[in-house]
Amino acid sequence: MMTARWLKVLTALCLSVLLFVTACSKAPSSPYSQIQDETTGRGAPKAVAKAAEQGSSFNRFFPDSKSYNVIPSQEKKGFAEYKVNKDGKTVAMLSINDTTSLPTAALKYKSSTSTVAGYPSVEQGTTTTGILVGDRYQVKVISRDPSFTQEERVAWLQRFDLNGLASLSPNTAKATLPEVVPSQQPQSSPLRRLLPQPAM
Repeated sequence: MMTARWLKVLTALCLSVLLFVTACSKAPSSPYSQIQDETTGRGAPKAVAKAAEQGSSFNRFFPDSKSYNVIPSQEKKGFAEYKVNKDGKTVAMLSINDTTSLPTAALKYKSSTSTVAGYPSVEQGTTTTGILVGDRYQVKVISRDPSFTQEERVAWLQRFDLNGLASLSPNTAKATLPEVVPSQQPQSSPLRRLLPQPAM
């Protein structure tokens, strides 16, 4: 009788320990990784190159509108995104990303046979139109509502300041070294001063 009772207690204890170990073994994902996953799912590069432009550099190139409410949605190194809202509903997304972080994103434009505002363009599925500016910056318009057509995506791409984006100076991510100014007269080294000098 006592053996059966202890067996039940031991079984319950082992089960509790097993549940505890299983729960602890799965570490919760950090807020950073969750945001990164969400961002990647919406087309932003996951790994960010050191040379990538800051997302804030792209803000001035986005278009505005009197008929739509264009509001910032996300900004991080190498990427910036805006929402296009109408009547309280998101009808499209606008984005600029630096393909330095994801070179394969730029490759699809190499075989492009169409252009928008003089830049190579591609259609991704039935909801996304993108162009490559300056062989580096991918500009995309994504329809979030069926009423936002491919023609409208092209029209919105043309409203970006594409020439300004093309002339954006690349972020070289190099430290600025102090300028070395040569002296007017060469100075002798301490070792040279210790050596006997020839008579003049």
